[in-house]
Amino acid sequence: MKIIKRRKNKRILIIDDEESITELVKMNLEATGKYEVRAENKGSLGLVAARQFRPDLILLDLAMPDMGGGEVSGQLKSNDDTKNIPIVFSTGIMTQHEAATRGGVISGHPVIVKPLGIKELIDVIEKNIG
Repeated sequence: MKIIKRRKNKRILIIDDEESITELVKMNLEATGKYEVRAENKGSLGLVAARQFRPDLILLDLAMPDMGGGEVSGQLKSNDDTKNIPIVFSTGIMTQHEAATRGGVISGHPVIVKPLGIKELIDVIEKNIG
């Protein structure tokens, strides 16, 4: 009989070029005791981390200098190992109103606007986590 060990905490991968944001979000999510968080500050490193870390959800910045969130999500969705991981886009380049006029969705993924309120972020994570 094979015993499957379930992870206690959900894994969240944050891919955002702003180190201060990734550290703050990581600290706040881990403080809840419900999440194990890994942060990467380059889109290309986030792709590698997604395959290694096997997150339950990816919080992905749309505008990054090395590789934008749209390109990162496209590569994640075209890879069999990562295609089913839910993605939530985060952005500082649009307003709450602009996000609302798009129904809170960009390219089929939920979007949240920075600055991120921790309660709002947790609500979005819980709503979209696999």
